[in-house]
Amino acid sequence: MGEYVLFSDSTLDLTAEVCEKYDIRVIPMSVTVDGKSYKYNLDEKEISCKEFYTKLKAGASCSTSQINYKDFKDSFEPVLKEGKDILYICFTSGMSSTFGTCNIVINDLKEKYPDRRIIAIDSLSASIGEGVLVFNAAVKKSNGTDLDTLAKWVEENRTRACHWFVVEDLEQLKKGGRISAAAATFGKALGIRPLISVDMQGKLTAVAKIRGQQKVYSEIVSRLVSDGVDTREQTVIIGHANCPERAEELCSIIKEKKLVNKVIISNIGPVIGSHVGSGMLALAFMGTRNL
Repeated sequence: MGEYVLFSDSTLDLTAEVCEKYDIRVIPMSVTVDGKSYKYNLDEKEISCKEFYTKLKAGASCSTSQINYKDFKDSFEPVLKEGKDILYICFTSGMSSTFGTCNIVINDLKEKYPDRRIIAIDSLSASIGEGVLVFNAAVKKSNGTDLDTLAKWVEENRTRACHWFVVEDLEQLKKGGRISAAAATFGKALGIRPLISVDMQGKLTAVAKIRGQQKVYSEIVSRLVSDGVDTREQTVIIGHANCPERAEELCSIIKEKKLVNKVIISNIGPVIGSHVGSGMLALAFMGTRNL
């Protein structure tokens, strides 16, 4: 069987340690903060999560952009030159045109390297939802799964990646047009936080409104119990946007209830953070998307 490399992008919000351990190649995405553009990668060389959330809290204007043609080409071509194939699991097309751009690059590279194989799959997932899908694929690859078998598994299981996000910073959702100014003000005044998930088309959808921090934990845990499949055998991912204490608290609750095999706690990076703001808490696992 031919050798291949697993790629994803920095919206997957996994830890750098996990990506290094399982040889997941991560293509950076760009975030613009107060007019200055940064490429965000998990090594945080150009901008760290701490620096980003500090700027965001101070009122910085933030926007994001998809991976461009050159960045895809510069990431993929050296691998093809080495005689290796590629499996790329991409940020959901339900929120970005990145998947479309990568396919243009792939078609061009296939002409140049006709003997090489490049498979790109739309994850239909975002942030740690994309991360949990990529993580499970990487584990399978490390156990010797070949390219075709793994690509088939990703296609068949991508909508089994369940993501649950509770957003605290309603201002960022308002800026992104996800909620109205009135709803943001109303929610802030009453301490209401939206519970958000990703539907079968890979698009964000608000599912419920939560009031109170303890209810945040219980609501997220209840989704793990109701939607998770064989969770006691799983590694699940907790993501946080500049609120590590809450992530640890959620982790403790899940471990205390003995609901899973292992928990990875990871930062929500600036690309996703630009849209959800500081204070977001998230959980991702494999199961059934009941949306």
